[in-house]
Amino acid sequence: MPLLSRALQALAVALLVGVSTFAMMRALPGDAAWRIAAGRYGYDNVDAAAAASVRAELGLDGPALPALLQWLGDLFRLDFGVSLVSGQPVAAELAHQLGASLQLALAAVALSLLIGPPLGVAAGLRPGGALDRALLVAATAFRATPQFLLALVLIVLVSVELGWLPAAGHGAARHVILPSLALALGLAATSARIARDATTEIAATAFWRFAEFKGLSRGQVLWRHGLRNVAVPLLTLLGLQFVTLVEGVVVVETIFGWPGIGHALVHAIFARDVPVVQGAALMLGLGFVAVNAAIDIALRRIDPRGAA
Repeated sequence: MPLLSRALQALAVALLVGVSTFAMMRALPGDAAWRIAAGRYGYDNVDAAAAASVRAELGLDGPALPALLQWLGDLFRLDFGVSLVSGQPVAAELAHQLGASLQLALAAVALSLLIGPPLGVAAGLRPGGALDRALLVAATAFRATPQFLLALVLIVLVSVELGWLPAAGHGAARHVILPSLALALGLAATSARIARDATTEIAATAFWRFAEFKGLSRGQVLWRHGLRNVAVPLLTLLGLQFVTLVEGVVVVETIFGWPGIGHALVHAIFARDVPVVQGAALMLGLGFVAVNAAIDIALRRIDPRGAA
């Protein structure tokens, strides 16, 4: 039954994403033929004849409903169509871009987990202490700062002023550090507060006090009993943070020139490349369903009470 529920959820996401992205792209102002022709031939080489040729080739003046139904029919056959700009299959383009985005997203999540929860647990063991107060200020500041501003600050400080890391690029480990850090800081701020509150709550329970009464040190109690309980709200948070991560990926990839699906989505919107926009949005939507399914499975393993 849970598997069927996730399958139905994925189907609903596919329909909603396909219809909404198609409608929004159609509603954008301006001449789509000019944008597509500019993406194909360059803005300096576009004229009325090129735009008219693209309009006739793609049938842009035709009714919208048949085009939408054709895309949905192709989708059920697992055919994402071809790019209106490059002429390449959308699935092939997205496969490469999705791999780059997954690399960036996984690096960001790993960094956030290395930064946030350890600090949150340490602060939760001594509530009201100096670390707890400093963490509250830092977490609030990072959560309130937009990710594009964090990215620009990191570029100015680390790349321009200090020259430690490149401001853009792809293919080497040093290229992923700054964009993943720009994403990770906001995620770590939230996870640190969740870990802090969970640790404080668990440290006040009877089983924690009983374990200390038996002679176990605070570190031993935390390792044997506390971390598993802290992991439950953190895993739940990871599912919720996927939306924030997707929003950040679109912005951060564009700033750092990272060749991922978010960067491709922005360029496809400007070029009015509807199949690429629909395919990219669909991948992001289905990714949300997949991540939540994985989180549910992990929670059932960690906390069997959730399986009831």
